[in-house]
Amino acid sequence: MQTSAQGIAALELEEGVVLRAYRDSVGVWTIGAGLTAATGVVAPKAGMVITKEQATELLQQALRAKYEPAVERAMSIVQGSEVIRPKQNEFDAGLSFHWNLGAITRATWVQAWKAKASRSEIIARLCAWNKAGGKVLPGLTARREREAAMLLDGKYRAPALPTPVAGFARWGLHLSGAEIAAARNGFKLLGYDPGPNSNAILDSAARKFQADHGLTVDGIIGRATLTTLQRRLDARAKSVAPSLAAAATLPAAATGLADQITSVPFSGDVSALGIAIWGASLAWRYRDVIAAKINPTLPRVAAILRSF
Repeated sequence: MQTSAQGIAALELEEGVVLRAYRDSVGVWTIGAGLTAATGVVAPKAGMVITKEQATELLQQALRAKYEPAVERAMSIVQGSEVIRPKQNEFDAGLSFHWNLGAITRATWVQAWKAKASRSEIIARLCAWNKAGGKVLPGLTARREREAAMLLDGKYRAPALPTPVAGFARWGLHLSGAEIAAARNGFKLLGYDPGPNSNAILDSAARKFQADHGLTVDGIIGRATLTTLQRRLDARAKSVAPSLAAAATLPAAATGLADQITSVPFSGDVSALGIAIWGASLAWRYRDVIAAKINPTLPRVAAILRSF
């Protein structure tokens, strides 16, 4: 079985499609709807840009190679010599779940669904997959609810994005009020004034942040911008918290690693190698963060750091 056009569209809305390569929450180069080199269909690197059509094609290739076969096996029912496969909407729901979590073979909701358990039991088991780091995340809860509607009712519910407000950035992903507040707080902590609207972030702040971090400067706060914001805050706190890109939650920030690193008095001829050696593994892990901090005074060094 293959994912339907509706299923692909719904998955892209859930994931967000980024056309310029960016680093995910753990620093892995990513492009499109969350595609990394591990998918085997693309090897994202600094500066790589693809079209929307290419992003969809690459996603389909990745799904067909690994995800669709696994979902079909897990959701098919074998009765003697007969194999009963899921309906298209059921398959698409399972595919969305598996792409997000990679857990179709161990999800108890699948067994409940195959056993024709009650609607409430299936939904409860599916929606139990709403945690990251042991914490319930509103973004994951909402996604599981949409997948349940797709699975049981055949409803492809697209997450509704807020209507753009003049002077403020557009949201590229659906966020709850608490998640928007966390994003605003993250921008403010890093010195980017989010503005007075509690439900939005100034377009100028979003574009400045994107420009400082080598992102596409479009004033759209989507997966790439939120993931990069998460990495800045992770570096600042010296620890990795649950990813904003996956769940749209930001950690509380503490003493800034990037600020400490960039407080060292760099000379005009400082090399990328010198920066990487100073600070050892943490400095290397967050080299994109360091690049953003030194870009105003050392743009060439920043470009070198971003290229790895």
